[in-house]
Amino acid sequence: MLDDMTSARRLPMTGVPQPTRASVLALPDVHISRHPVVAHKMTALRDRRTASPEFYRLVRELGTLLAYEATMDLRTVGVPSETPLEAMTGQRLAGGVGIVPILRAGLGLADGFRQVLPDAQVWHLGLRRDERTLEPIEYYNQLARATDLQVCFSVDPMLATGGSAIDALNILKRYGVPHLRYVGLIAAPYGLSKLREAHPDVPIYLAALDERLDERGFICPGLGDAGDRQFGTL
Repeated sequence: MLDDMTSARRLPMTGVPQPTRASVLALPDVHISRHPVVAHKMTALRDRRTASPEFYRLVRELGTLLAYEATMDLRTVGVPSETPLEAMTGQRLAGGVGIVPILRAGLGLADGFRQVLPDAQVWHLGLRRDERTLEPIEYYNQLARATDLQVCFSVDPMLATGGSAIDALNILKRYGVPHLRYVGLIAAPYGLSKLREAHPDVPIYLAALDERLDERGFICPGLGDAGDRQFGTL
């Protein structure tokens, strides 16, 4: 598994300059949810007393809410339809939708996306870091079939240092996956800035933007390890 929490443990942040929330909020194509229900559920998610089954349920529900926000501008085409009363022209999504959860922490968000888009194509991307070089190594992917898409969402809860998100999007682009968007729960200004710099063409959708990374590279106030809390492996 490669997640931002794991990679951040090897990157002490002492002395590393960090951008402010205000500065990254001005970055282009960054969307931070302002929905009150998202804020409500995020508060419950962050609570250290929230047990794993409830935590996973909240991640899934937040994935559903973020899916609505991240798909507001998808293209549609007119299609003939028959209501019980008369004929009309309805709308259908123009092209397929892909979802790529980054294993394992992205699984809950992907589950939420599928509540909105049950016909979406889902591929899984598993990464780990070489202990010597710290370079990403793919140990699992299903990206070869990622074609004929209007949009593809890379989903992963935590954007701390930005390393895993950048690595994942690099791989997706290398496989020719088109029209990428990144969706996460919480970002630190540092990771958000790094992701925007590395992939200026990828829109970013988040439930919350936190204050900073601590000296170990953990998001503060954050919520802890999203993978461990979802799957009860603390």
